[in-house]
Order: sequence, then C-alpha cells, then structure tokens
Amino acid sequence: TGLLNFSHDKLIMLGAYVFAGQFVLRMGAPPAIAIIATVATMFLFGVLVATGIFNPLRNMASPVFAVIGTVILGRILTELARVIWGATPFTVPGFLKGIVKIGSIVIPRANIAIILVSAVIVTALQIFFKTTKMGKAMRCVQQNKTAATLMGINVTANINLTIALSAVICSAIGILVIPLFTIDLTIANMIGLKGFAAGVIGGFGYLPGAIAGGILIGILENLSTLVIPTLYKDCVAFVLLIVFLLVKPSGLLGHRQ
Repeated sequence: TGLLNFSHDKLIMLGAYVFAGQFVLRMGAPPAIAIIATVATMFLFGVLVATGIFNPLRNMASPVFAVIGTVILGRILTELARVIWGATPFTVPGFLKGIVKIGSIVIPRANIAIILVSAVIVTALQIFFKTTKMGKAMRCVQQNKTAATLMGINVTANINLTIALSAVICSAIGILVIPLFTIDLTIANMIGLKGFAAGVIGGFGYLPGAIAGGILIGILENLSTLVIPTLYKDCVAFVLLIVFLLVKPSGLLGHRQ
C-alpha cells in the first residue's frame, strides 16, 4: 500500500484470540477447523480495515493520517479483545506441544511448524507476486498508484486485498506462537517491534530483505548471549535498527529512494 501499518502486532494478537479464545475454547472446534475459520474471519476483517482506514486516508495531504489511524486501530483491537475475552491470560492445552528428536537434536514441534509454515507463506507470496496478474498489479500499486490507475488497475480493490492478506498472515503468526507464549493482550508486542526492525534492516518494503533482516536479528540475538546477559538480548534488534537507520537506511537488500 505504500503506507505503514503500526497495528500489525495487534492483528497478530487478535488472530491468536479468535483462534484460541473463540473457535477452540469457546466453540469447541477442532484445531484444523478453527484455523480455517480464523483465516476467513481475519481476511474479512482485513477488508474492513482497508475500507475504513487505508483507502479513505491514503489520499490525504500527509501519510501521517493513515499511520495515526493504524495506531488508533491497534488500541481499539486491544480493548475489544479485553471486552470480549477478558484480560486473564490463557493457553490452548496440547496445541503443537511436544518435541521431535533427530539424532541427538531435540526440536519443539512448535518451532518446526513455524519454520515450515513460514517457508510455505514466503514461497507462496513470491510466486503470487511474480507470476499472477493480481500479484503484479499489487507491485504496480506499490510503485506508483497514479500510474497503476492509468493502466486500469483498481487501486482501491488492490489495497483491500493487500490488507486482507496482511491480516491473514498476522493470524497465522498469532496461531503459531500460541505454544510459545501465554495468550494475553501483549502477546505480540515484541513480535511486532522486531518485525518492524527486521523490515528496516533487510530493506523496507522488500520481502526477501525482511527475511534476511529477521534471520540476521535472530542469529545476532542468540550470539549476543555469549557476551551479555540473556535478559538484554532483546535490545540487539533495536541497536541494529538504529545503526542501520544511521549508516545504511536502505537496508541490506533495499534500494535507495
């Protein structure tokens, strides 16, 4: 969309609550059915967000209006989750629990699921953007909305789809991290901040760059525990963010604009 969305962490939180709090625990749906229902719900919610925030505000004099809109949206989602599901943390018993042994290596099932699903999503997105007509249209809109409109692309519908896909991916993240964290209103705060840092470090707006940024942050965070207390390893992402903004704001794989 060419606009920053500072409510991604709240969309991740909402995805976790919709899956666990609504479909699994409250309605008793099997996890597979709950995942499908959550993805569909978040897709529709993404269209609603695009219709109510991004499309009305994208043509304002300054993009700050849209950014503030997403910040307010995040606050609304937090309070909405508090009203519907309460503020008490909870978990989903048995969901993606257990370990897998490969020789002498022990890996939690949740970590394997995260790696596999992430790889599938990233690959699918790359194929979608590069080979489908709709994906190419989304890239055109990202580069120049006016030119895309002149070429017959429906920019409004395109942004609706973009935000809907974003909400779906956020819901997938929310579901996948449930075994790692207690489900509460702050479940995705650090995920959202580190995701933003990964995007800037890798090259903002460039998917392979975001992946590279995320991997770099993950590696350096874990290596940092060799020289600093584990308590402070979360600071590594933000130190890197500041360094890249000062030295190489285009990121590892991004292009200077």
